[in-house]
Amino acid sequence: MAPPTIDPNPPHPEQDLDNASVSPCQRALIGKVPNHWLHSASPPIFDLTRPSPPQFPVPSPKQSIKLPTSPTPVIISPALTALVIIDMQNFFLSTSLGRSADGAGNMAGQCLLRAGIPAARKAGIRIIWLNWGLTDEEIDDMPPSTRRAFGFEAVLDKEAKANAGSTVDPHGVNQAAAEQVIKEKNGTFDPQELTENGKPKRIYKGLGSEIGPVRLEDGSTVDGGRLLMRDSWNAALPPVLDAAYKEGQGLAHNPDVWVHKIRMSGLWGSGTPCTEFLEKEGIRTLLFAGVNTDQCVGGSLQDAFTKGWDCILLKDGCGTTSPTFASECVEFNCARTWGFVTDCDGLKEGVEGMLNAS
Repeated sequence: MAPPTIDPNPPHPEQDLDNASVSPCQRALIGKVPNHWLHSASPPIFDLTRPSPPQFPVPSPKQSIKLPTSPTPVIISPALTALVIIDMQNFFLSTSLGRSADGAGNMAGQCLLRAGIPAARKAGIRIIWLNWGLTDEEIDDMPPSTRRAFGFEAVLDKEAKANAGSTVDPHGVNQAAAEQVIKEKNGTFDPQELTENGKPKRIYKGLGSEIGPVRLEDGSTVDGGRLLMRDSWNAALPPVLDAAYKEGQGLAHNPDVWVHKIRMSGLWGSGTPCTEFLEKEGIRTLLFAGVNTDQCVGGSLQDAFTKGWDCILLKDGCGTTSPTFASECVEFNCARTWGFVTDCDGLKEGVEGMLNAS
C-alpha cells in the first residue's frame, strides 16, 4: 500500500528548494507520528524535521538545514540533531603511538575541526564525543569476541618481548625506536610482528593492559595508562580535539557531552548511556563521524538505524586503517539502506544556507 500523501492548507510561502524548503503539495508520510518523515518526489527530498500533524507544515528555511546528501537531499532540524564523534582518542590517533599524522583518522579530525564542528556549533547542533572508557568491572564482563579485537598477550609474546632487541620497548609499545622501525618498514610488518587478526603486537596487548610511558613530540614523557580505560592518557582526546571539546563544554546552550562506551558500538543492546541521553534530549537525527569508519563508527550507525534514529554519515569526518573498499562498503550501504551520506563541507553549506535565509 502506498504511503498517504499530505496536502497542507494553506501552503507555506517559502518553497525554494535551495533555501532548505520543499513544495507542500503531495508529500508522502513515512512512518507513524511522532517518529515520521515526509517525502516530496518533485524535486526529491526527505523532510526529517518531524513536522506536527495534521497540516505537517513545511519547515522554515530559517530553522532547518538542507543537506546535500546522497542519494537524496534531506532537511534536518538542528534542535533534533546531534553530531556524534566516535573514538577520536590518543590510542587511535596519536603520533606518539606510531599513528601517522596524515593518516585517515587524523585527516578526518582536520575535516571536523575545519568545517564539521564549526558548522554544528553555528547551527546549535549538539556534539557528543562517544569514546571508549572502560572500568575493571566492564573488562571482567567483556566477551571474548570483543577482547580479540584488541589483542591478548600470550606466554609466547612475553618470552619474545624479553628477548626483543632495542627496537621494542619493555612495555611492548611502539615508541621512539619502534616508530623508526615503522618508518623504515613503510608501515608494513612481518607476520610474526602481528596478532592473529593482523594488528601490531606492540600496541594491541588487550583491553586494560598497561601501555607504559609514552614519549610525546615535545620530548616529554607521559604515563600511557591502561588500554582504553577511563581517565587514561590513551583514552583522552588529542590536544587539538580536546581543545574543541573543552570549548564546547563551556557553551551556555547545548554544551558538548562526553559519553563512555564499552563495546565497538555505542548504541548496542537494550540501552546504553548514549541511547539514554539521546532519548532524554529528544534527539532523532545523528550525524556520524570518527574512527574507524567500518568498525566503531559503522557499528554504532547500524545500531542507531535499527533502533529508529536517522543516520547521516559525514564521510570525510571518518577514517579507518582498513583498505579503501571497507569505507566504500559502509558509504554504499549507508546511502542505500541505513541512511544518507554527505561530508563536512556539505554540513557547512547547509548551515550557511539556513543562517543566510531571508
